[in-house]
Amino acid sequence: MDWRVFESVLAGGVTGVLVAVAEILLLSYLFYLALLVFRGTRAAPVVLGLGMLGGLYYAAGELGMATLHWLLGLLTPYAVILLIVIFQTEIRRTLRQFALHWMPVRRATGLVRYEYEDVIFAVATLSQEKVGALIALERETGLRTFVQSGVSLDAHLSSDLLVGIFQRTSPLHDGAVIIQRGKIAAAACFLPLTTNPGLMSSLGSRHRAAIGITEESDCLTIVVAEMTGRISIASGGGIELGVSLDRLRVRLIQHFGPVVPPPRSADLADEGPGNDDAVAHYEEPGTAEVSDR
Repeated sequence: MDWRVFESVLAGGVTGVLVAVAEILLLSYLFYLALLVFRGTRAAPVVLGLGMLGGLYYAAGELGMATLHWLLGLLTPYAVILLIVIFQTEIRRTLRQFALHWMPVRRATGLVRYEYEDVIFAVATLSQEKVGALIALERETGLRTFVQSGVSLDAHLSSDLLVGIFQRTSPLHDGAVIIQRGKIAAAACFLPLTTNPGLMSSLGSRHRAAIGITEESDCLTIVVAEMTGRISIASGGGIELGVSLDRLRVRLIQHFGPVVPPPRSADLADEGPGNDDAVAHYEEPGTAEVSDR
């Protein structure tokens, strides 16, 4: 072991030791992020293959195989480009998660006030009628790319419109509905399918699309299974299958804030111009009852 490295660190005094410790911690964290990128994905076998090529390159140099060592050496400059091309999805997801991890936590504003009650009512109706549906609710990460893949609506969010879109006779039923800032931005949108090998064989394309979009953004997706009417919720690259309407409401409250009743006409009449004393009354999470509509 070369002790000159430790001697150079100690020669820097307390500052040198602190810098060395900080560097070790930072490298460990970056290595941990790399493991998260490759763990449980299609990237793992590729990384193993690249590691084997690296080992072969080293062995060829040690054993004097000049031609093989030269040939593998020609491929080295292109290794970085190859990694970026192969792992572009995983790298993009990791960078997004890294940025969101250090961003200040704030309440998502994709849905405001009482609007997601329309979503719950529509999901309940579609589940009862056993009509398949896929709804993506935007949060902090924009979904404009996926909105452009469908039919632009920019319509006011309502349960009737959601139910109508997913009817089998509707030309917009095949695909996802994306909700942005309390509006139905688009329908019949194409979402990326998850490439997680543990989920590809056990779930259908609608559920895989619901997971896939949450791997690339922080949105929340709701799936209603066709034929069975089972409700599922996907977020953060995972999925919760067979949830109840109460559980759906809790998840929406966690992501978009507590339920706020719509303003009544009497309340609006009492509020004169310039009256800033109006107070919104929030229901505590878990106290709202499931709608009987």
